[in-house]
Order: sequence, then structure tokens, then C-alpha cells
Amino acid sequence: MKNTILLIAGAVITVLFLIFATPLFESLYYERAFSDAMYNGGLYFIVSVVTVVMAWVLAGIYYYVVNSVSFSRWYHWLVVLGVASVLTPVVSYIICNNSLSAEGYDFSAQLFSFAMVNLAVEAVLFTIVSFSIRWWSSNCRHTPIPE
Repeated sequence: MKNTILLIAGAVITVLFLIFATPLFESLYYERAFSDAMYNGGLYFIVSVVTVVMAWVLAGIYYYVVNSVSFSRWYHWLVVLGVASVLTPVVSYIICNNSLSAEGYDFSAQLFSFAMVNLAVEAVLFTIVSFSIRWWSSNCRHTPIPE
């Protein structure tokens, strides 16, 4: 029962993140021209979808595909967290930069700062997802923190 509640809580937090991604991102990093371009281009939603997909997919891969006793230590989980936290801002940066460049904007510095914010958001979301889905893993359910 506890496991199901945690899964539902993770899903609810994820949906709330998708709904409130724009205000969250703008509260963490706001630069008028950059934020207006991101908002008008619908890029906040795209970044939030990339963030959610990376968190759920990489956590799922760690807990259900890798799922090995050899990789069930906290530092293995930390490596996957690092991969998710670096890969997500890189993908988001590329998508946003391509979209904004096509509109004639050059927000390279602002995009880098925004990517650092996205890195932190991804780390938090990945941790939430990990605690939501780890319970059904046969070998990694005690990672990163034992029950």
C-alpha cells in the first residue's frame, strides 16, 4: 500500500510540475526578453516535458533494466542522477537554442543560466521519481537510501 501511495505521489508531483513549469522556471530564472521569448515560443512546456521524460526514463532504466546487485550502491544511483542532470539541460539547451535562433534571437548566455536551473530541477525531479518507483525493483530498491 505504501509503495502505491508513493508511486501516485510521484505521478501527481510530475503532473503538477508539468502544469506549473512556466511559473516555476520563471521564479527560478527570469530575464525579461529571454523569458518572454521562451514563453511566446512555448519552450517552457517543451523543457518541462524533456525534464519529466528524462527523469522517468533514466530512473526506470536504472531500477528495472540495469537492476543488478553489482549496481545497487548509492554511488551507482548518483552516477545515473548525474547523467540525468547533465543530459537534460544539454538536450533542452539544444532545443531552445535552435528554436530561438530560428526566430532571430541570440540568448546563449541566458540559455546557459537557464540550463543550470534546469539541472537543479532535474536533480530534484529524478530524486522524487526514484523514491516513487524504486520499490518494485528486485535488486535496487534500497538505493539510494535503504528502507
